[in-house]
This record gives sequence, C-alpha cells and structure tokens, in this order.
Amino acid sequence: MYLRFTTAGIRLHSLIVLNIILILISFPVAAQKDTIKYDLFDSRLVSNGKYAPFWMQSRNYGTISSSPESANLMLGISKDLTAKKRFFDYGFKADVLLRIDNTKTETYFNELYAQVRLWVLDFAVGAREEHFGVQDSTLSSGGFIFSQNARPMPKITAGIEHFVPVPLTNGFVEIKGAIAHGWFTDNIYIANQLLHHKYAYLKLGGKLPVHLQYGLDHVAEWGGIIPGFGQQSTDFHNFISIFLGGRGGKDATMNDQLNVLGNHIISQSLRLDIDILDFKIGTYWQNLSEDGPIRIIGNTMNTPDGLWGLSIRNKKFLPLQGILFEYFNSTDQSGPFHDKDGIVYGGTDGYFLNGVQTGWSFYNRTIGIPLILSPFYNSDGSHQTLNNRVQAFHLGIEGDIVNCQYRFLSTFSKNYGTYGNYFPEMLENTSLLLELNKKLPKLSNIEAGCSIGADFGKLYGNSLGFQLSLRKRGDLFRY
Repeated sequence: MYLRFTTAGIRLHSLIVLNIILILISFPVAAQKDTIKYDLFDSRLVSNGKYAPFWMQSRNYGTISSSPESANLMLGISKDLTAKKRFFDYGFKADVLLRIDNTKTETYFNELYAQVRLWVLDFAVGAREEHFGVQDSTLSSGGFIFSQNARPMPKITAGIEHFVPVPLTNGFVEIKGAIAHGWFTDNIYIANQLLHHKYAYLKLGGKLPVHLQYGLDHVAEWGGIIPGFGQQSTDFHNFISIFLGGRGGKDATMNDQLNVLGNHIISQSLRLDIDILDFKIGTYWQNLSEDGPIRIIGNTMNTPDGLWGLSIRNKKFLPLQGILFEYFNSTDQSGPFHDKDGIVYGGTDGYFLNGVQTGWSFYNRTIGIPLILSPFYNSDGSHQTLNNRVQAFHLGIEGDIVNCQYRFLSTFSKNYGTYGNYFPEMLENTSLLLELNKKLPKLSNIEAGCSIGADFGKLYGNSLGFQLSLRKRGDLFRY
C-alpha cells in the first residue's frame, strides 16, 4: 500500500474542494437558517524603504506583499459553521486575491476550503487561515511554530478542532486534537514536499474563574524531490516513521537514516487564565524542540528559549480592551556546540533549518514566529533561514474610541544570525504599527481603514509606510 502525492494529485484535490463546495451549497438542511456571506477588500500600500514595514506585511497570512509599494483586491464568498450545536453542519470559503507590487502581478486563492462537522468531529479539505497555539490571537507577535506570516497551506484535516468537554467531568476537563496532511505547493527548492501535523490540547477549569491549558504540536516536512538526492519515498512505511518520529529506511538519505526521517519540530504550550471582575488575565509560554531529548513542560537543553506572554483583557472599558506584553528568546538553541573534542553536546539546534529539507517556510515566508527572519529578506537569494537567534520585547494594545477600532504594535529585537552564520555585529531593530478601522453607516457600513508602519534599524532597514483600505462585507443570501 502506497501513499504517493504528486502535482497531479494536488490539482485533483483542488477539484475535490470545488465539488464539495458545490455539493454543500445545494445540500438540503431542513429548518436551518444558514447564511452565505460575501467579502470585498481593497487596499493600497506605499512606503519608502526596501521592504514594506515589518508589521504591515507579517501578520496577514502573506496577502500583503513585502515590496515597498503594492495593491490588493480580494473577493470572497463563505459560509461559517453555526454557533448552535448541531449533529451535522458545514462551511466553506473561497476568496480570490489579485495582488500587484513592484515586481509582479499575481492572482491566486488565498483561502479555498470546505469543512464538515459531525457532532464533535471536524473534517476539512483545502487552504484555511488557522490559529494554533495559546498566544493572543490579535496582539501577539506570533506563535513559536505557527503564526500569521505565511499564506495558508492546502491540507486535509480530521479531528476535534475546538475544545469539547470530556464526559462525566461536568465540563471541568476539555480536549481537542487533530491530524493534518499538507502540501508545500511553493516548490521553491524541493518539489512536492509534504507536511505532517498533529496536535493535542487539554484544558481544565470548566465553570471556574481559573483555566489551565496545555498543548503539544508536532510537525514534520518530508518527501519531495530533493536536489542531489532525487524523489523521496512517501509510502505507508515512511508515513509511519514520520508519525512516530522514526529513522528513515534504506531508501532515505544517509542523514535521515542516521537521525530521523524528515525535518521534525515539536512545540509545547502552557496557558493560565484568571477571570477577575471585568478582566481576563492570561499568561502563556511556548517552547520549541528540533531534536531530543524532549521533556514534557520543560526541555533541559534549551530552557532559556521560548515565548512568554501576559495578556490583560477588559470587557467594559472600550477605549482599552486589551494590552499584551511578550518576551521572545531563541538565542540558546541548546548551546553553541553540537560536538567538540569527541564529546556530543547536542547544541546548535538550528531552529527552522535543516540540512536536507528546506526549513520551516512557505512561499519564502517563515511559518512560525516572523521574528525569525523570512527567506525573502535574504540578499543572496537563498531559501534558508539566516537569522534564527533573536531576543525580542513586544507590546500590543487595542481598543475602541468613538466607534473607531485601533491596534498598536511595537517590537524591539536583537538579532545575532545563526550559529553557522553569525552576523558581523548584533543588529537591533524596532518595528511599529498603528491600525485604525471604522465602519461608515451612511455608506452602507463600508469599513475604512488606515495604517502607519515603520522600521528602524539595520535588520530590515529604515522604512515608513502608509496603507489605506476599504472593505464591504455582508450577507449574500439566507436559506
């Protein structure tokens, strides 16, 4: 039995997605009030640097170009899963993006997926904007292993995607978890590369004002046509090795036979939330492991590395609805020596790097926290990560003043390159973003937005940018 995935297979799955959407639109669901929605978005960005300011183009799932000047036009149609509990429900989305920048014009589906829910089980096919991890969804610099920096990847997912209570616990214990198979369709360095992702999360607290959450994510890049090595096997035996983090067989590269098959990354997440009066105070931590030994909750080899956050949310004081502080460090990586004088120390983990696979990026953007430099910044045109040893301090604030929503982000970072490619000097960088969005009731509730972003420092270069946007969304029809 073999599981082989080719470019033709990717096209086949795209056709499957479209057919599922058409079938679900016509599916008769009695006595349900479902809504098909539309979304039209237009934006223009101008800046004076070599790149668009960091936070203007690093938290939009790759839709905003890194070029200093760009224009976007997106048209989407969707149906959400309903909030009411149903034994069966479905949703879908298809949005087409037209993007023009200094170098090219391109049109592609940003999101294209169909999903079905049977009781608590979720099944999805296609590319979706997803949020993984315990970090704040609107103010964070990004999860360690997944962020909003790269465009959505086409995947097949099955599992429980939202927390559900465990029977006989009176809601005190909740769980979620899923497994996904994806395709790296960028084909920048390795053609037909595959993704394996599985996760499991546990939450305790139920109706109490205190909730504790722990999660574990495991991802692996594997397969593909590797330059110099050829097509890598993707049969069922190799899939089991990827699932369990085992070594490659005789048909794998020597590196994968000596270590493990593919490029594996594991991230642990821990979050504590406390409700006090009108406030919700959350603290969270995430780490990352690229080799063993891996310890639950802590990793004795790279303990200094991780993402630490403090989030304070307010339910009633609209001018200041949320404030976030984060500290990120990835400078340790189990130390500067993998081996020395015949002793194996296991250091130089090389976050988001791999000697055979491409590293943790998609369409030249880091999939994980964008503070680890995306390959599109590389002046030498290489596809590898050239800066993964970072120390950063991040602040986020948002609220609503006179029906105008605002969001402010500020990040200061120190950047050291990689253990194999030190920067000649430590590079400091400051990135700022201020977003304003307001609905215009007299203009059919069109949402107008403007953003000002800036970078100061040697990592991305100095840049000042301005963006204007208009958005119109609503109900296309109900049935």
